[in-house]
Amino acid sequence: MYASGTAPALGSGYEPIQLTRVGYTTIIVQAREFACLLFHHLDGSLMIEIDDRGMVSILRMSRGKGNALNLELVEALGKALDDLESSSTRAGVITGSGNIFSAGVDLPALVDGGATYVQRLLPLIQRGFERLATFPKPLVAAINGHAIAGGAVLMLTCDQRLLARGTARIGLTELQVGVRFPGWGLEIVRFATPPQHLSTLLYTGRTWLPDEALARGLVDELVEPERLLDRACEVAEGLGSIPPQAFKATKLALRRPMIEAAQRQSALSDAAVIEQWCAPETLQSVARFAEKAIKRAK
Repeated sequence: MYASGTAPALGSGYEPIQLTRVGYTTIIVQAREFACLLFHHLDGSLMIEIDDRGMVSILRMSRGKGNALNLELVEALGKALDDLESSSTRAGVITGSGNIFSAGVDLPALVDGGATYVQRLLPLIQRGFERLATFPKPLVAAINGHAIAGGAVLMLTCDQRLLARGTARIGLTELQVGVRFPGWGLEIVRFATPPQHLSTLLYTGRTWLPDEALARGLVDELVEPERLLDRACEVAEGLGSIPPQAFKATKLALRRPMIEAAQRQSALSDAAVIEQWCAPETLQSVARFAEKAIKRAK
């Protein structure tokens, strides 16, 4: 896997092709044995790497900063999903980089941007969750590390969830941050979490180690870290071998109650949710939580 600045020079068997999109530069590195797409924001920061392995595409969030969800990363993920849907590959694996899958919403960016930023970000995240939850091809989460708050919701949108053994923590901390759940986020969590664990997960904001996350039904399988991607690709390939129309129809039928509930919940409450996130007292609560999290990380 090569970042744009380290890709092999022409003449060594690779041919970089650069395509400009609105707000993004896409660099495709092609070789006989693999193809890798690199989604960059125009400020040069790498957001998503796509590595094709036969009938499976790996989408790796590579933003850094804990793969925290900001405008650029959510937009890049949406564009990567568009490419995956239109490609010939049959399934996708979503993973992170380093020891973090995703830390959820970028709270410092939220505080710095204020209400104007929230009004842009929250609807975009909602559309991203809807896109993931209704994606017609199989999606497997290869959870390489912590998946917190919005990062956990992203994980829960996937059809199968594999977590690396170790010290990663999974949890939903929205209420501890001081924000309400948007409609799609809440209904995805309700759909994917066993009902006997849902209230504890939402109300307490506790984060769970791998064995606990498995016991509570948040993930489907634990895998040794060095085997995580290979195993996720095996699972994705198995799901991808199902005739596409049969898989798509079954997935949407299975998720229809969740989809309809999310649509209703969004119509009823999303305006109020955005208003609550934008309120000065909410942004102050977010700032305090972010400050504490930064201190703990030092």
